[in-house]
Amino acid sequence: MSINIVLCGVGGQGTVLASKIMAKAAMNKGLKVMSAETIGMAQRGGSVFSFLKIGEDIESPMMGRGSADVILGFEPGETVRMLPYLKEGGAVIVNTRAVKPTTATLSGSDYSGEKMVEYLQKNVTGLTVVDGDKACEELGSSKVLNVVLLGAAVRTGKLGLSEEDVKEAMKETVKEKFLPLNYQALEYAG
Repeated sequence: MSINIVLCGVGGQGTVLASKIMAKAAMNKGLKVMSAETIGMAQRGGSVFSFLKIGEDIESPMMGRGSADVILGFEPGETVRMLPYLKEGGAVIVNTRAVKPTTATLSGSDYSGEKMVEYLQKNVTGLTVVDGDKACEELGSSKVLNVVLLGAAVRTGKLGLSEEDVKEAMKETVKEKFLPLNYQALEYAG
């Protein structure tokens, strides 16, 4: 059995670190992990996604459409774009804050995340919507959005990881002085 996870957003939102924390948490449990990340596209505002597979029956980090158990969406439009990867009964965790893509900025077109979230609400039964701006404001830092979303994903029960698993992994991936804030972010339930 394996768990397939897609993380998507734009550069600067922390998708790569969230992927690394989950991978480390799974490895600490003795599970096999494979990942593929689009780090080269991770400039601020650029599209970023990662595939992460956890479990024993994995041979490649890539996944086909309709095979993701979880999509962790840092940006609503990017989440809609990756929706074809979600399998029936899968979970989507999405941040409400839209980041206007470079293409929309250059063309002068309007872009709002509200329409994307509405689309997800109509088309995904296992949807968790997170007001990332509110969470970051209440926690006092915009740098913990990734961990807020990761905590919401853990609470779906679809990751096969507990908060304790993630906290242990953070000890190895996050600077010690930032651990208390990141623990609060992980536990944030809005």
